[in-house]
Amino acid sequence: MSEILFWSSVAVILYTCIGFPLVLWMRSQIFRRDWKTDDSTPSISVLIAAHNEEANIGSKVRNMLDLDYPQDRLQIVVVSDGSTDRTMEILRSFDDSRVIAMDVPRGGKAAALNSGVKHCTNDVLVFSDANSMFAPNALRALAEPFADLAVGGVAGDQRYLKGGVSRAAADAGERTYWDFDRLMKVWQSRSGNVTSATGAIYAIRRTLFRAVPEGVTDDFVTSTQVIAQGFRLVFASEAVAYEPVSANTGIEFGRKVRIVTRGLRGVLQMGCLLNPLRHGFYSVQLFSHKVLRRQMVFPLMLLLVTCGLLAQSSPFYLLAAILQFLFYGAALIGCLLGGTRTGRRKCFSIPFYFCLVNVACLLATLHLLTGRRIVLWNPRRTNTADQPFAAMAKG
Repeated sequence: MSEILFWSSVAVILYTCIGFPLVLWMRSQIFRRDWKTDDSTPSISVLIAAHNEEANIGSKVRNMLDLDYPQDRLQIVVVSDGSTDRTMEILRSFDDSRVIAMDVPRGGKAAALNSGVKHCTNDVLVFSDANSMFAPNALRALAEPFADLAVGGVAGDQRYLKGGVSRAAADAGERTYWDFDRLMKVWQSRSGNVTSATGAIYAIRRTLFRAVPEGVTDDFVTSTQVIAQGFRLVFASEAVAYEPVSANTGIEFGRKVRIVTRGLRGVLQMGCLLNPLRHGFYSVQLFSHKVLRRQMVFPLMLLLVTCGLLAQSSPFYLLAAILQFLFYGAALIGCLLGGTRTGRRKCFSIPFYFCLVNVACLLATLHLLTGRRIVLWNPRRTNTADQPFAAMAKG
């Protein structure tokens, strides 16, 4: 029985980490589906939900106003979700008809977005976060795929700022993860749809927006609603948004728990997309990317336990147990020495980030099973106000 559990765990892990990406790459080569683009400039409403963002909101709005996009085709709607700092004061200081500032009672990000959409009047909705700074051509890159009437949404490329001082091994691990995730988005998009968009930068046709329910990841539900309505969600690699890394590992861990908890609820909310009879390979893609990957902590734990039980029966299982302990030992070094150059080496930072994410997924799953909802959000940002765009451009 232990051997069956061991090899079952190995199969799930190998498929999730290697098999699924390999299948995506092969599909992108064999079943390539391009989309039309042109340099047209549809009218755009940028929607930003903010809570206590006085450190970043001014820079964010100025960043939006300075983008390479026709001024008469741009609207910026910022919804302050019950901010108690200077967020609204800063927003009201902008003497520009393109900027609409809304102050709503504290209700969570979903409620803020739902309120803000009602004031968006343009054809395309662009969603972003208060600490995400767009590259100068980001809006044009987001707009180009909408020339294809089959495209209902466009996912942008989130990148982390370089040039600053990394505070933890998790920072280096997260950069590596996003580099690989970017490749996955390219493969997904070429053969059909991106699994979902990231909240830092994405766009959908306004007519496809549906109210965001509480307790879910808003970017996941909003972007996958496009697919549920029969349109494509594609990836624009030139539409880049830059964000700073988390200030410390504790903040990053808490953010991961919140994201995965809400993300799992989002998958339940959009469960119709898991039907392969209706959505074909995308259902397999969604299950592999957003369910299996977030539940991989369980086969990993099972693999460790079965290796311990089988170690004395065969040199192979003993070696498997030793390799696992070496991996988790490297993760521990990455944790303990995260603020040092040694801890940020990939041989330590990647195992540490891998373990951090999977522990966060375990806690998020427990939240889901116990019915705990995360509705309100309290961003703990790194200040981007004084960071030059030249630093961002290195990403």
